[in-house]
Amino acid sequence: MGGDDEVVVLSFSVTNENAAKDLVSWFEKGYEFILDGDRSPGEIAPNTHLVFVEVKRRNSLVDNIETLLDDLQTLSEYQVNDWKLKFREEKFDYSKDKIKHLVPLSPKAYRFERELGLNEMRKRSGIKEKLLYPKDKQDSAIKNYKGIAGL
Repeated sequence: MGGDDEVVVLSFSVTNENAAKDLVSWFEKGYEFILDGDRSPGEIAPNTHLVFVEVKRRNSLVDNIETLLDDLQTLSEYQVNDWKLKFREEKFDYSKDKIKHLVPLSPKAYRFERELGLNEMRKRSGIKEKLLYPKDKQDSAIKNYKGIAGL
């Protein structure tokens, strides 16, 4: 649906295969902001399946996640504050502020963070730094808006 700079993948652990199928369907049919959904083809651990959803990497991501978690209260025993966030192999208690702090919320922020990290490794290794993303790269939505506006 898009590159890593344009999409965030959220995953949810589910203890039943049929529940995983239902949750994928619920996500895909119930939310405009969800681009795609899927589930793990098999168990990732005994009685554990993963459900994945792709969401556009935008500043609205935090509110979109909050909407999902609010609505999941009707399907599960979990309250919003019961959820855990796993980001780059580290677990945190869920909070909107934690997501804002950890997750790049725009394609530009993602590209900047990734390029900065890779160039730091190059520098330490004595390798020449380079740009990964052209400075004028814009996501397709911005290009479309500019085209409509005649810019």
